[in-house]
Amino acid sequence: MPTLLLVDLLDRIRRPWVPLLGALALSGCSSLEYYGHLARGQFSLLQAREPVQRLLDEPRLAPGLRQRLALSQQARSFASDHLGLPDNDSYRVYADLDRPYVVWNLFATPEFSLQPITHCFPIAGCVAYRGYYQQGRARGAAALLREEGLDTWVGGVEAYSTLGWFDDPLLSTMLRWDDDRLAALIFHELAHQRFYLPGDTAFNESYASFVEREGLRQWRLSRGLPPADDADTHRREAFTRLVLDTRKRLERLYASGLSPERMREAKAAEFERLRRDYRALRDREWGGRKRFDTWVDGPMNNAKLLPFGLYDQWVPAFAALHRAVSGDWRAFYRRVEELSTLPAKERIRALESLMANG
Repeated sequence: MPTLLLVDLLDRIRRPWVPLLGALALSGCSSLEYYGHLARGQFSLLQAREPVQRLLDEPRLAPGLRQRLALSQQARSFASDHLGLPDNDSYRVYADLDRPYVVWNLFATPEFSLQPITHCFPIAGCVAYRGYYQQGRARGAAALLREEGLDTWVGGVEAYSTLGWFDDPLLSTMLRWDDDRLAALIFHELAHQRFYLPGDTAFNESYASFVEREGLRQWRLSRGLPPADDADTHRREAFTRLVLDTRKRLERLYASGLSPERMREAKAAEFERLRRDYRALRDREWGGRKRFDTWVDGPMNNAKLLPFGLYDQWVPAFAALHRAVSGDWRAFYRRVEELSTLPAKERIRALESLMANG
């Protein structure tokens, strides 16, 4: 998932200063502190990088880490050689973070709305979250927003793309995943470097998710592996549909004109319905697999629902676009760029047409 770029003292000395100074000129004191936090976090990440090849040449490297790093480099080369993704030093360097996530994203909405509180940045455009390099800062910011009556949710992120402004490192947070997920993350984040449309999160994430999925299919094929087991993907899609159905019912509720007291009761009832529907699906069709239990059993609010659908909404449209160019990746990226030049409403109509005719 992309985040704001602020300072680059190691890769490109001058380029980031223009957006950084522009952002600070428009910011108040609290924003200055936030931008400073991002700058320190990004700089710390850059300082922690080591060339992966240097680590692989170290005889005392732990075998488990060696295997993961070697696999990552095979996937990294495949991304550029076969998927048309950028050929640079991103993911050819490594950073051990000694924490479970690289950033924590804070989402917020009004109590009776599913419209996110958006934040606009010089490069990433307007997005539905603010990122923090420290979990405590994210939670503190969330507490302040809750005092204003907003719904909030904080979620950890294992990786993000700086859209080519830095040589993004392979992170220790990424190595916790299995082989497929590690390769898919590399494909996804490099896809953001290949193309990014400021201000349209659903477009960007759906595009990168398609590149990730098709890239993973081709990656497994190149290694002589059978098609991946789609069972977990189908479970995730089914769960996403449950959440999106809940969002639709809540949207109707919030437009109903009921009093705040009655709307609050109905809102709580919808979240309880989501929990019941999930448990019925889990026990009836998934053999009791508790894939999403932790998420479902935690506190529920509007903000917690925001990320759902962003990564999947237009994936079928991009799949149809890829088929239309006979799987030619460079032609595919050109078509993606052409779509991005359309005004927002026309772009949505074009995506809907691709889905309908794909």
